[in-house]
Amino acid sequence: MSLLPTWREVPARPGVVVAPDERLPWPQTVVLGVQHVIAMFGATVLAPILMGFDPNVAILMSGLGTLIFFIVVGGQVPSYLGSSFAFIGVVVAATGYAGGGPNASIGVALGGIIVCGAVYALIGLTVMSVGTRWIESLMPPVVTGAVVAVIGLNLAGIPIKNMAPTDFDKWMQAVTFLCVGLVAVRTSGLVQRLLILVGLLLATVVYAVLANGLGWGKPIDTSGIAAAAWLGLPHFAAPVFSGQAVMLIAPVAIILVAENLGHVKAVGAMTGRSLDPYIGRAFLGDGIATMVSGSAGGTGVTTYAENIGVMAATKIYSTAMFIVAALLAVLLGFSPKFGALIQAIPLPVMGGVSIVVFGLIAIAGAKIWVDNRVDFSNNTNLIVAAVTLVLGTGDFTLKFGGFTLGGIGTATFGAIGLYWLLKKRA
Repeated sequence: MSLLPTWREVPARPGVVVAPDERLPWPQTVVLGVQHVIAMFGATVLAPILMGFDPNVAILMSGLGTLIFFIVVGGQVPSYLGSSFAFIGVVVAATGYAGGGPNASIGVALGGIIVCGAVYALIGLTVMSVGTRWIESLMPPVVTGAVVAVIGLNLAGIPIKNMAPTDFDKWMQAVTFLCVGLVAVRTSGLVQRLLILVGLLLATVVYAVLANGLGWGKPIDTSGIAAAAWLGLPHFAAPVFSGQAVMLIAPVAIILVAENLGHVKAVGAMTGRSLDPYIGRAFLGDGIATMVSGSAGGTGVTTYAENIGVMAATKIYSTAMFIVAALLAVLLGFSPKFGALIQAIPLPVMGGVSIVVFGLIAIAGAKIWVDNRVDFSNNTNLIVAAVTLVLGTGDFTLKFGGFTLGGIGTATFGAIGLYWLLKKRA
């Protein structure tokens, strides 16, 4: 398997699948690559802001991470790696970040992200040696669904308690999630795919009219955008390794495994080609990319459902377009003006978007149950899901000497442990 595959050029034919080892003519491939950057853009930028990370570094690392992933899988798995929302809760817990502005304890979070990436990469190496059956046995759908749902529920208090200090801000949060909802149900095509980004832009316009125009709230400050250079280095940060932060953040590797496994199998089903032989490599590539990102001040990364959705809509799965997308993301990462534009988004607008995103994460967990027909008349499934949801939502915390395991950690390990303790043996 070569590091750089050779793509067979095929003409654009409506409704015909373009396989991972094929590509359209390069001009069309470039346009498709830009579309994939747009698809991942909203979520990849939102995640670092919610953790107090530099969005320029996150975008840069998403591009580099995608290139790393491409090389490790030999260009055989079409995927884009963007900022993972699975890290938000544990990073907030590890750093005490309250929202708004840079995270003063970012180094502690980065150390945990690097260790998480190392664990993830080790799982990838193990899968390459022995296969995926043990993962599917360790984390059945009832466990993965509960853990994914908990991520969203555990984060619910952040936008509501910390991102709307005034009554006007609370109303703007409501306006924001209404804008996102209207885009989701009243539009179609690519605009609908970009519901978070388009909804955010609409809400920002409304905020500008009410705050800057009518003086009802804190005006948007655009002075930083005008002062920022078009090209320059982002604000890199160095990791600091803390045992407590590592204990909180490293278990996220389990969630990333479940997420990546589902994405690879979904793409394999859509292309009609089994990608199972590349699952271990996909884990390894994602793990290495997460370690590289954490070492420079970026978020943990993961394969993106948004980009899989675009591929499903277009039926184009060529890995060539992800090279284009990755290179464009790297270029955006070196634009301080782009970073200043992101930082100018009003806090309550980000809060309203966060309410939607965290809710969607919770519903994604429930969707895992529905798609896999989890039987809740089975008491094992019932107890595992019930206890896990309350542990994570209530932020149930356990201390082990000097270590503290927060709600997402206790929910993750609790779900796995409960399932294996309560499961009926054949």
